[in-house]
Amino acid sequence: MAKTNRLARREAAQAYIFLGPSLLIFLVLVLLPVLFSGYLAFTNWDFASGFKGIQWVGFKNFVKLRTDRNFNFALQNTFIYTVASVPLTLLISLMFAYFLNGKVFFQKVMRTFVFIPYISNMVALALLFRCLFRSDGIINSMLTQTFGMKEGLKWMSSNDLNKIPIILLSTWASIGYSMVVYMAAMQGVSESLYEAAAIDGASSRQTFWHITVPLISPTTFFLMIIRMIAVFKIFTSVKVMSGHVTSRGNVSLIVKIYDDAFGNYKFGYASAEAWVLFVIIFAATLLQFWVKKKWVYD
Repeated sequence: MAKTNRLARREAAQAYIFLGPSLLIFLVLVLLPVLFSGYLAFTNWDFASGFKGIQWVGFKNFVKLRTDRNFNFALQNTFIYTVASVPLTLLISLMFAYFLNGKVFFQKVMRTFVFIPYISNMVALALLFRCLFRSDGIINSMLTQTFGMKEGLKWMSSNDLNKIPIILLSTWASIGYSMVVYMAAMQGVSESLYEAAAIDGASSRQTFWHITVPLISPTTFFLMIIRMIAVFKIFTSVKVMSGHVTSRGNVSLIVKIYDDAFGNYKFGYASAEAWVLFVIIFAATLLQFWVKKKWVYD
């Protein structure tokens, strides 16, 4: 009995030794900054004054957010990015997965081409899209020469248009990952279901919508959650494509938080904005889990 206890304690000690570095990194780089951010949300701190310059202001930062027009613009833009990019990404990824999961020529090559943007550097992709959508870029050249428009569109300087390139970039860069996950889900569907549907005379379209789509709905739910969280945190594409000068028409909430913290040194106010973003993402995730029961196949 004593020998068994010593062995158990030795195994526990070994486990803690292996877990120790990861727990230390989590504590120092994740947990403590989160707790400190929660404290800063109720303070006024410009960082340059040091820790002695932290002033407790209570809920003033959160009250100020209600009347901050720039914050409201950023929040609105972030919702637009999410509502537009997430469904578009899932739809295109589903179509690619269905097409490339079948018997097509150069299947592996085409899969690679679709997946490459996901593993590419986002700064490079953003610079590429910035060149494409310049006033003298390829997109405007196509519009003027092919479609006969008198002049190109001001994609990045117009508040009505500058969100479109960012949405397209966010969608294009995430299709590859979603496609791979969808393909794995489709390959897990039992072939007997398709055989039974073929015997009953179901067309390929009917089979897709009534067998494939319902059975991979848990995968759709998973991708919807992670894409929603990712788009809510959209930063690089907005910052790079705007030339580091964002406008009210395209600034995202993360960019607003970054500018307030590291541009204006309002760390307390930026922390309050970050916690509001956390609450929004958490509430949206809970809402999707609640709605999940009505459309996800178990």
